[in-house]
Amino acid sequence: MDQEKLRLLLCELGAAIRSKVVSARQGLSAEKLAAVTGEAGGDTIFAIDRFGEDAILEWFRAQWPSEEPVQIVMEGLESELCFPEGKSAADTKWKCIIDPIDGTRGLMYDKRSAWALAAIAPQRGEETRLSQILACAMTELPVSKQWRADQFSTNFDGPLFATWCDWRAGTAPEPLPIAPSTATNFDHGFASLVKFFPEGRTLTAQIEERLWDQLVGANSSRSPVIFDDQYLSTAGQFHEMITGRDRLVGDLRPLVFHALDLESSLVCHPYDACAWLLLKKAGVVFEHPLGGFPDAPLDTETGVAWIAYANETLAAKARPVLQKILREFLP
Repeated sequence: MDQEKLRLLLCELGAAIRSKVVSARQGLSAEKLAAVTGEAGGDTIFAIDRFGEDAILEWFRAQWPSEEPVQIVMEGLESELCFPEGKSAADTKWKCIIDPIDGTRGLMYDKRSAWALAAIAPQRGEETRLSQILACAMTELPVSKQWRADQFSTNFDGPLFATWCDWRAGTAPEPLPIAPSTATNFDHGFASLVKFFPEGRTLTAQIEERLWDQLVGANSSRSPVIFDDQYLSTAGQFHEMITGRDRLVGDLRPLVFHALDLESSLVCHPYDACAWLLLKKAGVVFEHPLGGFPDAPLDTETGVAWIAYANETLAAKARPVLQKILREFLP
């Protein structure tokens, strides 16, 4: 199966997840959507997550080509899952990593869009890695008052596709113009390091404060020149970078938690970062905070530390400063 067919299938999967989630949540209170139903991969599984999981199972049974056996990797699976069902992972051609709802906490309280993520790579068993992904799709799961939903997709050899649709009216997707920020400095722009939860927040904030002190100067203006936005979704952060809203976003949690001996705390996992190819195709710089590509196996356990710069100019300014600070704070 060629890369373009893989991309289109992942787009269809994302649309199916969106349809299921937005319809199943209607009439349900935030308390019901936020009911805890389990734990997996260090994260909590909420009732709303089950809608996405159901959509995935239904779609693969009905739509995935039987001649292209695939293994599914996602949170919450109690046993190996392959399609056609009955296959073992050793007999599959592909490994598809999925996050049915990235940004569950914001969506279940109807605060902010979540995203359905899916990416696929040739099956190489435990050696299958993020760097081997051939196609991916990122589909917006909008809050109830929002009629528009975006979708981004690409394959390794093709361009970045960006579309939007009116999900309430069921209209066909239309092209969505996108462009990462072309700013040459960080002044009066959004740039932030992830600190969603109390664990590790103090150390992360100290690193961040030192970064901006060295890049723009502490108290350099009576009005703050760096704005912080904690979009509680890796895909949401990717969206803000691709569309030019943010100039820098970084997730240091695996590094910070290791330094603080908080190995069980929630971090970014491969399924959260599986749409990284979209950033590359958009021209965003995506890398490990200490340099190189933030590679990881396609599993549900490994932590992924990453940073994204809107363009090469910003990366050249911030990268050496951040890496020096990290070596000081995280020996």
